[in-house]
Amino acid sequence: MARGGTRIFPLGKEDNWWGPAGKTGPCGPDTEIFYDVAKDACSDACKPGCSCGKYVEIWNNVFMEFNKKDDGTYEPLSQKNVDTGMGVERTVTILNGSDCVFEMDTLKPIQEKVRELSNMQNEQSERVITDHIRSAVMIISDGAVPSNLDQGYVVRKLIRRAIRHGRLIGIKDMFCAKIAEKVIEIMGSQYPDVQNKKDSIIQELNQEEEKFTKTLERGLKQFKDLVSKEGMSDQVISGKDAFDLFQSFGFPLEMTKELAKEQNLSVDDKEFYEEFNKHQELSRTATEGRFKGGLADNSEMTTKYHTATHLLHAALRKVLGEHVQQKGSNITAERLRFDFSHGEKMTEEEIRQVEDFVNNAIAADLSVSCEEMSVSEAKAQGAMGLFESKYGDKVKLYSIGDISKEICGGPHVERTGDMGHFKITKEQASSAGVRRIKAVLE
Repeated sequence: MARGGTRIFPLGKEDNWWGPAGKTGPCGPDTEIFYDVAKDACSDACKPGCSCGKYVEIWNNVFMEFNKKDDGTYEPLSQKNVDTGMGVERTVTILNGSDCVFEMDTLKPIQEKVRELSNMQNEQSERVITDHIRSAVMIISDGAVPSNLDQGYVVRKLIRRAIRHGRLIGIKDMFCAKIAEKVIEIMGSQYPDVQNKKDSIIQELNQEEEKFTKTLERGLKQFKDLVSKEGMSDQVISGKDAFDLFQSFGFPLEMTKELAKEQNLSVDDKEFYEEFNKHQELSRTATEGRFKGGLADNSEMTTKYHTATHLLHAALRKVLGEHVQQKGSNITAERLRFDFSHGEKMTEEEIRQVEDFVNNAIAADLSVSCEEMSVSEAKAQGAMGLFESKYGDKVKLYSIGDISKEICGGPHVERTGDMGHFKITKEQASSAGVRRIKAVLE
């Protein structure tokens, strides 16, 4: 909002257009609401949208009226709407009389904790650590754990970039958990899951930091060698070298690009993704069907094992905690294999408790029901859901008594009573932060 004079500033599509989120999808023009923080204008042309910091965007209204198609053209949406979003932290910052979000009550103490642990002051690195560890804490509390897949990879990138910036400001010891404790202290009162899952959050951060610390120094040395070798006259690090840093030392592409930028270099993104896709293709056959329900067929025994995976999922969340989420499954007529998020090996007592939970549910001869509804309705009923972005307008919600509700395509048994005796034959690591159970029905 301008102080006096005109308050409306027309800007072009580059500034006032949102979407689509991908190559195609809903999109439309927007109106952005700015606050003038009363700094001096950078020039006579300074106005809302300028990057000098005089105007801070606090709100946005997107008029969703078009759908962008594969051919790049736009068609009107049959149902138009206004998507409005307010920057809560930015607004609080303005109300506090500041123009910097890191001065607000929920961020400043975290940055002060970072500064306390470091032996040199670097505001950019302090803010990276503050933002990234807070984000990682919140995402882990929602059930994601560091991994190389999906949401888990987002967490991993956040933590690893924070670790690298910790080294830049002289933090040599493990520090992520110490910052996380301050985050939990601040956020826990408003987000009960953050407080309730404190132990598992700290454990995941410690494990990821310990793992990355082992390779960070060697990876940085490898990067230094790459930069100093002959053939860098084109100022571009090859995608193949960037992929080697990713595969051998766990450097996310974004980290390699950040390192390169500091040396006035760039990275060949296209070649990196070519190498990445080659690597994925080599291992694709081994994991085929992993995220398609994992059923080998629709036989009677396979159907029983499918229902058993739902009972197993419920049992693991009951015994180990609600951080447990399904990460994959493979089901045949002979056995089930179930991957789930958990940071440590299960004890014999935990395995026994899980087996007892499943077998008690089988003995109770619970009914298995199916209802069709929207995703939002299913979630309102407390349903577990996987890979929500792939769901259609309507989903099937399978309920087993009152102990399990999951969005699933089926098939399942009608009652649990004739499934047989459930026995876990193996519990082992599948990948970082993911365990694997193999089980049979006898």
